[in-house]
Amino acid sequence: MSARLRQAWQHRGPLARLLWPLSLPYRWLTALRRALYAAGVLTRTRLPVPVIVVGNVIAGGAGKTPVTIALVRHLQAAGWRPGVISRGHGRQGGEVCPVLVASSTAAEVGDEPLLIARATGVPVFVAARRAQAGQALLATHPQIDVLVCDDGLQHLALARDVEVCVFNDQGVGNGWLLPAGPLREPWPRAVDFVLHAGAAPAGGQAPRFALRRTLAPDAVDGAGRAVPLASLAHERLHAVAAIARPEDFFALLRAQGLRPEVCEALPDHYDFSSWQRSPDKGLRLICTEKDGVKLQPLYPDALAAPLRLHVDPAFFAALDARLASLSSTASLE
Repeated sequence: MSARLRQAWQHRGPLARLLWPLSLPYRWLTALRRALYAAGVLTRTRLPVPVIVVGNVIAGGAGKTPVTIALVRHLQAAGWRPGVISRGHGRQGGEVCPVLVASSTAAEVGDEPLLIARATGVPVFVAARRAQAGQALLATHPQIDVLVCDDGLQHLALARDVEVCVFNDQGVGNGWLLPAGPLREPWPRAVDFVLHAGAAPAGGQAPRFALRRTLAPDAVDGAGRAVPLASLAHERLHAVAAIARPEDFFALLRAQGLRPEVCEALPDHYDFSSWQRSPDKGLRLICTEKDGVKLQPLYPDALAAPLRLHVDPAFFAALDARLASLSSTASLE
């Protein structure tokens, strides 16, 4: 996605207005699809455990995967036994596939599911149809008692019990649908919780909770060795980011006092198979944690800088209350 288009999505300027007529069919198709599910013409699959969907209504990287990781860690600490399902964006094929930390590759399962599995240690399954991923995960791991779906707010074929909508610091932008604006569907729409960086998006009745992103104090190389970011302040760095908003990663590095000599932005989910690092041996390679799962098998000395999410504790309290109410309802049935 070009920087020019992302900039156009923040205002109702000439480019956005030129694209606006093209957003009308998108709006109609989105409304029709939702109506068909509501009427039962298209059916939803309900799984036997609570399903929490973490998603967004904007294109261009809202930060769903870090929220999924934080949510899974909270569920683990609260005594739940979570599993994660995902489409596995960017992978080869759409069949049901478990994510195996020791042997799966990003090409097989997707970079984000592989990152989630490594970061949390919980079972992760991917499939084009998330319900099939959930069914396979539960059949393999019957102890799992809650599922978190990474992405999937628009995947209406999967019935869900809780919807968490994530916004980055640009909110809803100009408020128009693709391609004239960043919205995948009209906002406001009914969700259970909103998490937002920057100002809370206007509209809707869902409780809103702030989040903030920073980098962890240590980066990690391909062998798992930790390197304090503070120790890199005076090193020559080549920063690489293949994410939807690469400039955010570069800004986070600078906020830690680092001054990358080279900042290389690549397409989101770039596979690095044909990428070559700079021939300048004095440049140390540093990347996002998501890129590390693909880059470090090729360049083990590359440093991956993990993202840390700071979420309003009131969100987790509200989520716990919601899950408790679901458990109470289930016990009465």
